[in-house]
Amino acid sequence: MAIELEGKVIKEGNLLAGGMENELTPQEIVAELNKYIIGQKAAKKAVAIALRNRFRRRKLPPELADEIAPKNILMIGPTGVGKTEISRRLARLTSSPFLKIEASRFTEVGYVGRDVESMIRDLVRIAVELVKQEKIKEIEAKALANVEEKLLDLLLPHNRRRENNSTPEDPKEFQKTRERLRRQLQAGLLDDRLVEIEVKEAPGPPFEFVSSNGFEEIGIQIQEIMPGIFGGKTKRRKVKVTEAREILLEDEEKRLVDMDQVARLAIEKVEQSGIIFLDELDKVAGRESGAGPDVSREGVQRDLLPIIEGTTVSTRFGLVRTDHILFIAAGAFHVSKPSDLIPEIQGRFPIRVELTPLTKEDFVRILTETENALIKQYKALLATEGIEVDFSPEAIEEIAALAEKVNEEAENIGARRLHTVMEKVMEDISFEAPNLTEKKILITKEYVQKQLSEILVNQDLRKFIL
Repeated sequence: MAIELEGKVIKEGNLLAGGMENELTPQEIVAELNKYIIGQKAAKKAVAIALRNRFRRRKLPPELADEIAPKNILMIGPTGVGKTEISRRLARLTSSPFLKIEASRFTEVGYVGRDVESMIRDLVRIAVELVKQEKIKEIEAKALANVEEKLLDLLLPHNRRRENNSTPEDPKEFQKTRERLRRQLQAGLLDDRLVEIEVKEAPGPPFEFVSSNGFEEIGIQIQEIMPGIFGGKTKRRKVKVTEAREILLEDEEKRLVDMDQVARLAIEKVEQSGIIFLDELDKVAGRESGAGPDVSREGVQRDLLPIIEGTTVSTRFGLVRTDHILFIAAGAFHVSKPSDLIPEIQGRFPIRVELTPLTKEDFVRILTETENALIKQYKALLATEGIEVDFSPEAIEEIAALAEKVNEEAENIGARRLHTVMEKVMEDISFEAPNLTEKKILITKEYVQKQLSEILVNQDLRKFIL
């Protein structure tokens, strides 16, 4: 399978392996991000350079490449302007392991919270699943062929005897019957027939223990040691062919995929192309005040420092070096400033980009131009009810203007304000859609004003609703 991207055809295998950097220039990366995020040129430029530098580093001699650390990025800007979305879309471009986590979830030792190394373990688990899915795609054809043979064995056992006597069935006749069943199976004619298969009992939840590294799953599969107690037993069940195919395919995938190789590739993927988006860094930017909850803020920064600087973290799949993981931190920094971070953390985020608040013009473009535009979403949703909805240009302008106005007068939550405004505008139509006789509806400027009039007039109500 190939994917066409900006006029280039890229093999899917290369994409999943994180090879798209080989094809995309920084300008093309920005062009891809422009499909989903409006504005924020400085932030897009910074992440595009960071992504391209990874490809450049891989072309260098190993001894030099190992010395080149990624230039981590600190995004500064209000909520809802695209900080998370830029990072997430960047990871999807290269199928890189991506983890979004809030810095405020971590605390130093002695306070309630998660251990900082847990984010690396989470990232490894994500990478293992990514690589596993890649491997499953590689063996998919073979697995499906094996499952088909097993289903035929269930439908027509090899030891079948003739009904009229006890002599074995003629091999040629048996094969002929089997091929006839194969054609019926492929055509879906046998999907409702019952077959008897062995099904493994569902395993229990993974065991965890507390170590010096915090909570970690026990790597040993206890189900294999004590199968009778922890879900390793099997039982025979009669199921339809469609359900049997799914159960057998899952078993076949487990048998054909080498999980040791998956773990090795996942760790390599994390070390070379992992991306961690560390949100709400401003929440731990305050210096120690000597008492109260603020006492842990600088402690969190000092705990984060070794991970960002580069260290080795023990996971159930093996040791992971964090030296070349790209960290993208973000925060609104309304109360605190980046200079309130400890100097060591500041030094580990050399690239600073400021994301600008969204304007009315940006809101119009978000509503209409992006691949996942809100207006496209509402049109598609109501089309399922047979309702054809259209928006006049004036209505779109009015929605954007009202969103900008509320952001200025209340909390500025960026593009997320559009979700709230659009939901109020479309509320009555969405509710009445199944019973509407009028199948073509035009949303006008007057209709938008009517839907939002009470809320815009009532300042107190606006605080709670918009």
